[in-house]
Amino acid sequence: MFESIEEQWQERALCAQTDPEAFFPEKGGSTREAKRICMGCEVRDECLEYALAHDERFGIWGGLSERERRRLKRGIG
Repeated sequence: MFESIEEQWQERALCAQTDPEAFFPEKGGSTREAKRICMGCEVRDECLEYALAHDERFGIWGGLSERERRRLKRGIG
């Protein structure tokens, strides 16, 4: 089977090599570690684009929380 472009970037993501719980913290939990990992990730832009396009509502994607993505999307739209 051929992999989609989406799957290819996800395989290169640093978060794929770390504890996923850091990217989906409990309500009120710290997002600092996940955001730090995102800042050094080569596919951060692709990740953020994916989250915005698919309206991801939970977790840290592309270095932004759901609230930050919502604000960004409002600014774009």
